[in-house]
Amino acid sequence: MTLGILYHMPFWRAADGTLWESEGSFARYVDALAPYFDEVVLCVPVFDRPQTGGSRVRAANVTLAPLPNFPGPRQFYPQLFSMLPRLRAWVRRCDVIHLRVPTPAAIFAFRIARKMRPVFLLVVGDYRALRPHLGYHGIKKALFATYVAIEEWAVDFMAARALTFANGAALHAKHDAPGRRVHQITTSTLHLDDVAERTDALSGGRVRLFTVSRIDPRKGLRALPAVVAALRAAGCDARVDVVGPDTGHNGSIEREAILADARRLGVEPFVTLRGAVPLDQLMRLYREFDVFVLPTKPGEGIPRVLLEAMANGLPVITTAVAGITSLITHEQNGLLVDGDSADAIAAAIRRLVDDVELRRRLIANGYETARANTVERQAEQMMRIVSSELGLALHRRPAA
Repeated sequence: MTLGILYHMPFWRAADGTLWESEGSFARYVDALAPYFDEVVLCVPVFDRPQTGGSRVRAANVTLAPLPNFPGPRQFYPQLFSMLPRLRAWVRRCDVIHLRVPTPAAIFAFRIARKMRPVFLLVVGDYRALRPHLGYHGIKKALFATYVAIEEWAVDFMAARALTFANGAALHAKHDAPGRRVHQITTSTLHLDDVAERTDALSGGRVRLFTVSRIDPRKGLRALPAVVAALRAAGCDARVDVVGPDTGHNGSIEREAILADARRLGVEPFVTLRGAVPLDQLMRLYREFDVFVLPTKPGEGIPRVLLEAMANGLPVITTAVAGITSLITHEQNGLLVDGDSADAIAAAIRRLVDDVELRRRLIANGYETARANTVERQAEQMMRIVSSELGLALHRRPAA
């Protein structure tokens, strides 16, 4: 049986024939689903030439049905008519179609596929919730509002007609309705052997903060220089490192704004924006830090970086938005703050510095949360439901 997966994460093929993906989270997801099928065919954008860095797809039964590379919807729609024959050919190659949404090509693939093949969705984001936080103005604001309306309609249209998985409680509540088949899951990138063993952090006088996030207005990262400034003013030797790429033009503007705030507040030497780091390297990098901070705004399901931080023994501080509250229980496996207030985040960090018992409890319970939410468990849960509800006899099971 052949599974077709469509998403907008770009891939490339190396000179030795191996498949690579820039971030690594989607590559791990594909690897987790691959053992259930004879073949997996990825309908994804493909770079014209090999890139540097990235994460390799390990499964040997994964191949490509390439689309032209499109960084965003502005590049996608002018190429739509040339992509439609590729989408049709891809659907015909596959026995079951999996669409990870929102993504621009999904509704067109869905229209083609539902006449010929069973389809299931994974909803990982909420454009309607994030739209107010993007900072567009004028014609860009109007164009993005139009795109959001199209994507919101498309995801709702598909969720009403196909088996759907939603990442976290907020997305599940949004898309669930009488007569629909919507199941809540927690997306993950973790393997069991990613889980660390240290029982405490903050060993020493420094407070090493870590954030993994795209540089994007919706992520609340502008609060970080003020967090560092407040901590240093209170006598904490704090610094923050941020890993993640800029998201287009708005991301570049956000990067400059973060650095300008750091200069204005006199903490520029203590705020480092590292850029993108492939997932396999990133998993080791977490362990060099003491506290994970994600001041994100609405518009997400459950950010997979929260589980990655827990797996690596970092106490987590994040905002009580979107699906995060279905993963984080305040003062049990993380600390939740209301909004991206620098003062609130700094106060939460000071609590961790001062309260050893709280800090160790968050780390220990974070390990348990991570172990319960591996990518293999996610795949097993999804494929059990896919097999049952779509009537598919999956030919394989994951290796033990």
